[in-house]
Amino acid sequence: MSFDKEKMLQLCNDWSKNTLMETLEIEYIDAGENFLTAKMPVNPRVHQPMGLLHGGASVALAESVGSAASMLFINPEKQEARGIEISANHLRSKREGMVYCTAKILHQGRSLHLWEIKITDENGKLVSLCKLTNMILPRR
Repeated sequence: MSFDKEKMLQLCNDWSKNTLMETLEIEYIDAGENFLTAKMPVNPRVHQPMGLLHGGASVALAESVGSAASMLFINPEKQEARGIEISANHLRSKREGMVYCTAKILHQGRSLHLWEIKITDENGKLVSLCKLTNMILPRR
């Protein structure tokens, strides 16, 4: 099967309806054969009390993008991806604007996917660096 970028982005954005991803206004904007990118606005909806991007919102963004990316590598009619471990290093604060999140596959096994996920600001400066492990299971 050939890779259809627009179809993949539409699928990811459709999956987000009525979920945390929609609440956080995450929008999938780019995809390739080994990566997926989304953007999320930084505003009071995702702030912690000090007016900065909440680390939990960053982790939710990273896990959302990494999990959606795994879904692009499997047959969603027969399999599903479940996040089993995520780690994050928050390196730079952000008060407003947009962050961009790109998940790149590091390991694509039959039962485990390992993703490196970078969250950057509008200038490409690294905000958070995450690692996500997804387990691939038969669909129930």
